[in-house]
Amino acid sequence: MANLKMKEAALIYLDRSGGLQKFINDCKYYNDSKQSYAVYRFNILINPSDIVELDAELGNHILHHPVKAAEVFQSVCFIAVKTLSLIGQLQTETQINIVLKLTHLPSLPSYSLNFCEFRLDYTSQRFYMMQGIVIAMTTVTKYTQGARFLCSDEACPLSKGFQYIRVHAPGATESATVRNDFLCNLCSSSLQEDRKFRVLGDKQIVEIITAKALHAFQGYSNTQPFRFQSLTIFLRDELVNKMSIGNEYKIIGIPTCVKTLQTSVCIEANSITFCNPKVPSGISDNFRCLLSLTSSSCWKFTAILANIFASHIVPPGTYNFLKLCLLMSLVQTRDSNKELEDCLDILIITSDTLLVDRNNYGTGAVSIQAGSALLAKGGICFIGDLASYKKDKLEQLQSVMESRSITVYIPGKKFGDDTNQQTTFPIQCSFWSFIDMDSSSRKHMQKTNTLIGQMDCSLIPANLVEVFGLLINCNESSPCHPFLPTVQHTLKKAIDPEGLLYLASKQFTTEDFEKLLAFAKNLNVEFSLEAERMVHGYYLASRRIRTDSIFGSKLSASALKYLISLSEAHARLNLRNKVLKEDVLIAVLLFETSLTLKYGATVFCVAPNAVFPFELYNEEYLEQRDVYLTQCQQQLLQFIATYGPGTAVFASDE
Repeated sequence: MANLKMKEAALIYLDRSGGLQKFINDCKYYNDSKQSYAVYRFNILINPSDIVELDAELGNHILHHPVKAAEVFQSVCFIAVKTLSLIGQLQTETQINIVLKLTHLPSLPSYSLNFCEFRLDYTSQRFYMMQGIVIAMTTVTKYTQGARFLCSDEACPLSKGFQYIRVHAPGATESATVRNDFLCNLCSSSLQEDRKFRVLGDKQIVEIITAKALHAFQGYSNTQPFRFQSLTIFLRDELVNKMSIGNEYKIIGIPTCVKTLQTSVCIEANSITFCNPKVPSGISDNFRCLLSLTSSSCWKFTAILANIFASHIVPPGTYNFLKLCLLMSLVQTRDSNKELEDCLDILIITSDTLLVDRNNYGTGAVSIQAGSALLAKGGICFIGDLASYKKDKLEQLQSVMESRSITVYIPGKKFGDDTNQQTTFPIQCSFWSFIDMDSSSRKHMQKTNTLIGQMDCSLIPANLVEVFGLLINCNESSPCHPFLPTVQHTLKKAIDPEGLLYLASKQFTTEDFEKLLAFAKNLNVEFSLEAERMVHGYYLASRRIRTDSIFGSKLSASALKYLISLSEAHARLNLRNKVLKEDVLIAVLLFETSLTLKYGATVFCVAPNAVFPFELYNEEYLEQRDVYLTQCQQQLLQFIATYGPGTAVFASDE
């Protein structure tokens, strides 16, 4: 009686939710095909809240005994097929394969699977909800959804019909569905599969880790490769290719035990939902106040941001040029980019990467674990000292940065397939790297015939240098980067690692910066007309003066893309939706400084410290900087007027 009551509730739910009409439409597809199958697969969308309200017992069955609950719906659907004559080819109830697709699970701890605690009850065959980041996935392969078996004894009544139907169960291996040792229940003869009725589906395996694990290893220093402890997820049929490496998902599934895999506990996925990154609704009050106080200038806010950024790592006022570039790269790197080329990559030329350091491993250079370019989606992939990589790795990096994708070649013979495959993954991160010119591990003779302002980057291929949007010279012992404050800062941090040494660190916390950057990177910006004219005018003028009759133009076609990206980044960092000519000026100064390091100075001569000509001690120095940048803007306009389009310098065909 209880089972009959649940069947009645299932029918009522299907009717009220629209599931019955969908089922009838799916049956029409099978019936029109006129082809007989071993099993007919149907997805039924289940809202647990509505089911529990309708019938608590059926709701409990779905949540805690999903296999038995599917049998209830299977019986209801079979009766519907026979009563309404929906599928003429269908003969037995076992041929109907019902998959209950849950919209959600109750927001209770007992339904959540915590990776950290890892208390897996895979024997109960019930639903759990888990959340994780995809770190690996396989190509799509086939599995057996269902198969028809017949008794091998022709005299047996079960040698015909559809009495022996094998259907894939959650967590079951292929051998559990199809193998050659099944016996007839009536005569004990062996069963043989009727292969023409086998139904195949798509299967994909992914590995996920909790976001807490990824965050815990950010900044982890280790020269040896390592793998995360992951959880294996089985995706089947409509779920395949619905997940991407680097993205975070909520997964509803059934934990199972698969002894043939290295990771014995796996999850049979039922539904997946992409986790959209949380976008802050605003910025902190301190930053809002600072933005208001600097609203009269288009340059002051970002100057102060660069000045106080990372004050727990370096003293405020040091490395302002570098920190501004890093901030601009951060706000320009978004995992929602339609154009992957919008990312801003940075290459730093430096010497003495860190002269004074105290950490858990004693003295030496601090390094950051690079991690994977795919896992860095929407963020930064730090790849260390380029000069430490071999030629083939540098060529691979160049290819990845040019195409913004990674292609994995899969030899068929090695993995039991006749055909070779390749899979391509998009890269949605920015790359940060550096070249240590004074590394003792390499012997490098500096070139003596470099042009004014040019740096010798011959340690790595010129084409690789070119794919980085910005080339920055960061010399710690230069006048722009006084050495003594850094030494004092490092020694103080060695004594009090968690201490806040500066007022700026207390007023503008790391959390404040995280909210600011997250808010800024999600701003949609567009160019004003005068900003658009200025950026194109500079590009054409700069391309003109850096062109010779032998080698052609030194500016690549991607130069304009970098200029646009830099201009947008500065506007975003100012929390504006409109790119102004003042943003273009900062972009031009940064880009021209990079060009000078690559090719030497030209008639549009930019000082190495043009973006930060003065140390920012107070409001007076900020005013002086604004005056200086206004003068630079006039020089830029004059340069465009002299060498840009429509001037006498341009030939008629140009």
